[in-house]
Amino acid sequence: MGSKTKGSRTSCPQDSLDLIRRSLRSTHMSNSERFEESTPHVFIVLGASGDLAKKKIYPTLWWLFRDNLLPLNTRFVGYARSSLSVAEVRDKCQKYMKVKPEEEQRYDEFWTRNSYFHGNYDSRHDFEILDQEIRRLAACREANRIFYLALPPSVFEVVTSSIQTACMADRGWTRIIIEKPFGRDLESSAKLSNHLGSLFKEEQIYRIDHYLGKEMVQNLMILRFANRIFGPTWNRESISSVIISFKEPFGTQGRGGYFDEFGIIRDVMQNHLLQILCLTAMEKPASTSPNDIRDEKVKVLKSMPELKIEDVVLGQYVGNPNGEGEAKEGYLDDRTVPKGSVTPTYAEAVCWIDNERWDGVPFVLRCGKALNERKAEIRIQYRDVPGDIFGRQAKRNELVIRVQPGEAVYIKMMTKSPGMSFDIEETELDLTYGTRYKDVKMPDAYERLILDVFCGSQMHFVRTDELAEAWRIFTPLLHKIEKEKIKPIPYVFGSRGPKEADELLAKVDFKYYGSYKWKQPNQAHM
Repeated sequence: MGSKTKGSRTSCPQDSLDLIRRSLRSTHMSNSERFEESTPHVFIVLGASGDLAKKKIYPTLWWLFRDNLLPLNTRFVGYARSSLSVAEVRDKCQKYMKVKPEEEQRYDEFWTRNSYFHGNYDSRHDFEILDQEIRRLAACREANRIFYLALPPSVFEVVTSSIQTACMADRGWTRIIIEKPFGRDLESSAKLSNHLGSLFKEEQIYRIDHYLGKEMVQNLMILRFANRIFGPTWNRESISSVIISFKEPFGTQGRGGYFDEFGIIRDVMQNHLLQILCLTAMEKPASTSPNDIRDEKVKVLKSMPELKIEDVVLGQYVGNPNGEGEAKEGYLDDRTVPKGSVTPTYAEAVCWIDNERWDGVPFVLRCGKALNERKAEIRIQYRDVPGDIFGRQAKRNELVIRVQPGEAVYIKMMTKSPGMSFDIEETELDLTYGTRYKDVKMPDAYERLILDVFCGSQMHFVRTDELAEAWRIFTPLLHKIEKEKIKPIPYVFGSRGPKEADELLAKVDFKYYGSYKWKQPNQAHM
């Protein structure tokens, strides 16, 4: 799109924060989506001594507090089995907090708002004492409570039971944030959902999938339903295939034992990528209310048949003898991984949606570790131009939505080569966020989602029926892989993955040309 100097967004980060604050006070928010600025709130981190708490939750709470985006009277309580002081929790979190020198005073103030209580997860008595601590901090009966379960799934049931019996707010609301995994299959997920449903109302339950908090994922609805240019071609008549990818350039980094319990399908594909598929494929909702949007996502899932093994490629990385450091080691070289494990570290699955809009269009989900690059994107490839008059030089158009790194939307298209010739070449219409919005503060995904919980918006959280349909699609495949111990295909650390994955893409008529290189402004980028 050339230079973006003219008309580019040049607002400073402070302007961005002011805009967020005004939106929180908007009179257009529904009754169920209110930001109660003056009401006391208590945010309880269950599992406060763990990795998730120190790497994500406490940093996110600090950033929201730093930027004055939380209700004025918000207190934070950590709860875990470890006997720690607030100072010790602060030390554990320090390197993840990104505190600037000029923010030290504000940072000290944040920690004065924190308390820590150690207790057991299976002790109702300890939760009764926690309730007394929350009441003391809130100093009023109208305080709202948010519980974040940064805990292993094995204690979800006993902890949520104790919350319901001993720690519910008297007059304010209580909301529960739950981290994945939401079960291992349809049966275990239904058991957990039924348990939660017996304790809380659906509007109290926030199943968090941080991918739904990412800028470009949230932008999908705007791109689709606020632009006339895309609507008429967003269907089986014009689109040949949709590829949704998640690639990591590193392996398990010594945490393979944990990863081996779940594998790449449960860890990434069944949740993050399937959620993106729903937003890409769904019909226009009646409104932007959370339930209208989630209703349409559920309709997509209900139109999808169970995955079949013949539509799937599984891989497991092996060491690269020419690599350096971690790249020399394969998955099975990780000492925490069980010997002879057949857990896949790469998976590609072709999904089908049996409805009028998408019948016959393959939606390919692919994800993997130890690959050649870090990337998450949605790649929509259009059909060939009918009535070709350019001697087969024209290549298929693609709309690419880059989720990370370097958020971008670009359209691959054909144009005349500059100069005297009448040749054609590939180029792009490019919206690169780092250039167009270079001075705009982009919130972290967890910042968006935790702020949504304070506001009562469930738009970007997974509903019970949505979760059940997702597991229905994947459970038969997962059971077959585990029962038959299907051996994954080896691929070299740092490669693009198994060659069989490219063969499956070709089978569903995805065309990879290999001739196009997208360049970010002022730097090369694949």
